Amino acid sequence: MHLQLTEEQDLIIGMVRKFVLEEIIPLEMNLDADADEIETKDYDRLVGKVKEMGLYGLDIPVEFGGPEIDMVTRTLIAIEMSKHRAGLYAPCYGVFGGAGLAQLYEANDDQKERYLFPVLRGEKKSFFGLTEPSGGSDPARAIQTKAVRDGDDWIIDGSKIFISGADKADFGLLFARTSPDKGRGGVTCFLVDTDTPGFHVRRIVHTLRSAKYATELQFENMRVPNANVLGEVNKGFAIASDRLSRQRIPYSAGCIGVAVKAHEMALEYSQIRETFGAPLSSRQSIQWMLVDNEIDIKQATWITLEAADRVDQGISFRKEAAMSKLVGSEAASRVVDRSLQIHGGYGVTKDFPFERWYREMRIRRIGEGPSEVQRHIIARDLLGSSLL
Repeated sequence: MHLQLTEEQDLIIGMVRKFVLEEIIPLEMNLDADADEIETKDYDRLVGKVKEMGLYGLDIPVEFGGPEIDMVTRTLIAIEMSKHRAGLYAPCYGVFGGAGLAQLYEANDDQKERYLFPVLRGEKKSFFGLTEPSGGSDPARAIQTKAVRDGDDWIIDGSKIFISGADKADFGLLFARTSPDKGRGGVTCFLVDTDTPGFHVRRIVHTLRSAKYATELQFENMRVPNANVLGEVNKGFAIASDRLSRQRIPYSAGCIGVAVKAHEMALEYSQIRETFGAPLSSRQSIQWMLVDNEIDIKQATWITLEAADRVDQGISFRKEAAMSKLVGSEAASRVVDRSLQIHGGYGVTKDFPFERWYREMRIRRIGEGPSEVQRHIIARDLLGSSLL
């Protein structure tokens, strides 16, 4: 892995960094501290700027009109995009565009016309329905939502929990058990329209996350046509698994970006804030906190970039992606905590972004697989699955 940015990467990162500093952060000055959306006129204007930069639709494959961005560059961009108040869960307020759900690129031609292309055109929104009340850490075996074949349809009954965006979505990917005795090999992925009879959604209002709602889904005798099976029957979890591993890399990068911004603010504040006649930065206890911040950020960055590099090389990256998610979320949590502490009382006010980062960063150690599961994945790779 090359540790030096290429000329192209340096140019791209510089553009994104300038965009955040000059376009995103000034807008946040006039937004509520917990906002995750900007006004339509600002959104449209910034989308136009992103398109001029050639970076709109970062996660859209080239053959569908997306920019040709490798995973290392994508990771570096994710770090820059998150360096603002709403950066963890609304990086740049979505103006870089979305690719929809990665699994949709595996859809057949009919499904692409009905779901993928409308998403890419911005006409439809989607959700990813995997986690259930029975458990999210081992979703394949925890899935109890069942789908039973009935002629040309499937009848689905069950529930999902902590699903982002389902209350505003037009459709989603829903994973249900189609063979009760096959474990991971008995799960099928369905494309489900949210206006289907028997589909019910409820917002979970009280969470640490600032603005976006998690939702709970209920399915009662919901009829879905067989034409809406994504991929093959009983092979749905393979679709979910690949997405979960890949997503952990930019997920970690988003944590790192916030940590970098928090650290920069702590460095600056420690040199201008005086206590007992001397700047905070002259106190050894503060110096060590800043040093630990620097080490945490460097460690998380290189582990995450290594995982991204393995993706680009086309070699196994499951363990490295788990390491990046584990280290990125936990290290960034420590950096935000220390940076908040250095700011003292100001750190817990909504005039500064630390309290929002502190709350939302806590979720990052659970979302996309909790830290304990990442350690299990890493241990299984080191010791062999037969021993665990």
